[in-house]
Amino acid sequence: MSELSAEPIDLTPLHPVLQRYAPQGRGGLLPALLDAQALYGFLPQPVTAEIARALGAPLADVHGVIEFYALLYSEPVGNTVLRVCTDPACALRGGEAVLAAACQLAGVKEGETATDHRVTVERSPCLGHCNSGVSVNVSFGMPVRNTTYAHVAPDTVAELFDGRGRTTADFWSEDYVGGDLSIVTPLCGRGRRTRLIEYESVGGMQALRKVLTTMTPQQVIDTMRQSELLGRGGAAFPTWAKWDGAAKASGQPKYFVINADESEPGTFKDRVLLEGDPCRVLEGAIIGAYAIGAARIYIYIRGEYPLAIERVDAALAELRAAGYLGENILGTDYCVDVEIRSGAGAYICGEETALFESIEGKRGFPRIKPPFPTTHGLFGKPTAINNVETLAQAPYILIHGPDAFQRLGTAESTGPKLLCVSGDVVRPGLYEIGFGATLRHLIENLAGGVVGGALQALLVGGAAGMFATPAELDTPITFQGLRSAGLTLGSGAIMVFNDKRDLRDVLRRLGRFFAHESCGKCYPCQLGTQRQFEILDRLAEGRALPGDVIRLEDVGWTMTDASLCGLGQTAASAVLSAMQRWPHLFEQEGAR
Repeated sequence: MSELSAEPIDLTPLHPVLQRYAPQGRGGLLPALLDAQALYGFLPQPVTAEIARALGAPLADVHGVIEFYALLYSEPVGNTVLRVCTDPACALRGGEAVLAAACQLAGVKEGETATDHRVTVERSPCLGHCNSGVSVNVSFGMPVRNTTYAHVAPDTVAELFDGRGRTTADFWSEDYVGGDLSIVTPLCGRGRRTRLIEYESVGGMQALRKVLTTMTPQQVIDTMRQSELLGRGGAAFPTWAKWDGAAKASGQPKYFVINADESEPGTFKDRVLLEGDPCRVLEGAIIGAYAIGAARIYIYIRGEYPLAIERVDAALAELRAAGYLGENILGTDYCVDVEIRSGAGAYICGEETALFESIEGKRGFPRIKPPFPTTHGLFGKPTAINNVETLAQAPYILIHGPDAFQRLGTAESTGPKLLCVSGDVVRPGLYEIGFGATLRHLIENLAGGVVGGALQALLVGGAAGMFATPAELDTPITFQGLRSAGLTLGSGAIMVFNDKRDLRDVLRRLGRFFAHESCGKCYPCQLGTQRQFEILDRLAEGRALPGDVIRLEDVGWTMTDASLCGLGQTAASAVLSAMQRWPHLFEQEGAR
C-alpha cells in the first residue's frame, strides 16, 4: 500500500482528485485526503503540499487534520493495515487473542509496521460490529480498499493479510434483527441491501410524495411536533424543534445533515439500517430538508463502515434515477441532493458541531454553544442534524399519523426504539421494541437469555451509559423509567456480562476508549480521560496506588461537571455507576 517516503512521488494520479475537490475549497479537504491516501497508501509531504495549494488551505492546518484522524497516515504504513477491535464486546469473543495472533504472524508489536512493509497491526476502538465480533477492519491493495471482517479468530486472521477471509457482507445475515415490532426494520436482516423498487413496493417513498404534493413545510413540522418524536442519538432532543428552529432561522443556504458517525462501543443500529434499508433513512432526510428549506443534504458516515458507504451510494443513484433527488423532485419546485462524507476515525465527530467542523475540513473539535446549529451550523448557516434511527421513523409518522406513532410507545416515550444487544446472550442483535418493555423481556425473551453463567451486569446506554444489576431487570425501557432507576438510554446499546467476566477489565477497556477518543480541546476531558484510564488499568492489574479510588471519583465528577461536550461529560458515567453498585471491585489494599 505504500513505498518509502524518500522515493520520488508522482503527482499525476492526484490531478483528478484536485480537480474534483478544489472547487469546494477547505470543505473538500477531508475527502481529498482520503482519496489521495487511497492512491498512495499514505500522505507524503509533496501530496499534502499540493492538496493545500489546490484547496487554498494552510499547509500547517492540513497536517493538523491528518494528525487528528486515526485513519490518515503521514508516514508509510504496511501494504495491509489490520485494525483489530478489542473493545468490550469483541474482547469477550477473543479480541486480544486475535490481536496477538496478528502481531505474531506479522512479526511486530501492536502499532508497528513490519520491516518489509507488508503489514501494519493496530489495536482499534469499536468497529460497530459488536454482534458479530471479533471484527477487524483491513486496508489493502493499490488503490487502497477498506473492508471489515467479522467472526475473526486467531486461526483465521492470516487470511486477512492478503484480502481473503469472511467479510461482514458475506456474513451479513449474522446481523440478527428481531423484536416485538417491525416498523423501522422490516427490510433489514435479509442479507443484502433493499433496492428502491422493493422499498416502494411496501409503501416506501409515499410519505415523501404526500409531503411534497399536499403539505407545506410548516405542516410537516407540526405533524412531527404532534408525534413527540425524540432524537434517537442519545440526547433525546425533540426532532420537530430542530426542524422548526432551522426553518425559521434567517440566512441561506440551509443544510440538512444525517449523523451516521456511529462509533460508540456496543452500538451498531445505524449500520444495520444503512446497510439493509438506506432508502428509508434517506426518505426521512429529504422530508426533513424540505421542512427546513434546505437544498443540500450531507450524510456523514464513519470511515470504518465501508459497506454502509457503498450501499448508501448505490441507493442514492437509484433515488436520483427515479426522480426523488435532484431538480424538481416529483414534478414539484423542490430541489435537493445528497453528498456522502466519510469520517476518518474520530469518535468525537459524532458530536454534532464536531461533525460540522469535520465536513468543513478541520479537526473535529466541538464548538461552544450557543450559538446553536439551527442558526449557526454547517458553514455557519442554519442547519438541522438528526441521526439515522431518528430519520428512519419520519416516513411512518407522515403516512400513519402522530397518533398511530404514539400508540407504539408510552405517553412520554413515544414510538418504537431500536436496541443493540451484545455480549453474553444467546442472540446478539438489533431489536425493535415499543417503549415500555422491560429489560428482562429484552434480555430473557427476545435475546434468548444469558449464556456462560448467571447475569452479573448490564451496561445500558453504551460506553457512555451506566451499569444495571440483575435487580433492575424489571425496569421499563423508557426515558423516564430508566432515569428513575439511575440509568440512561443513551445510544440504545445494552451489553450483557455474565458472572464469569471481570468487570475491572471491562472498565479498563472503556477507559482506554475514552482516553483514545478525547479530542483534547478542553483540559477536564483531555487530562481526565488519561488519568481515569491509568487508574482503571492499575486496578485491573491489581496494583492500585494509595488514594486511587478517591482520585477516580474526583476525576470522574470533574469531567462530568466541567467538560465542554458530551464525550467528557459522560466518559466517567459507567465507572461512577460501577463504583456505586459494586464497591468491592475497587477495594484493593491501599486503593482508598
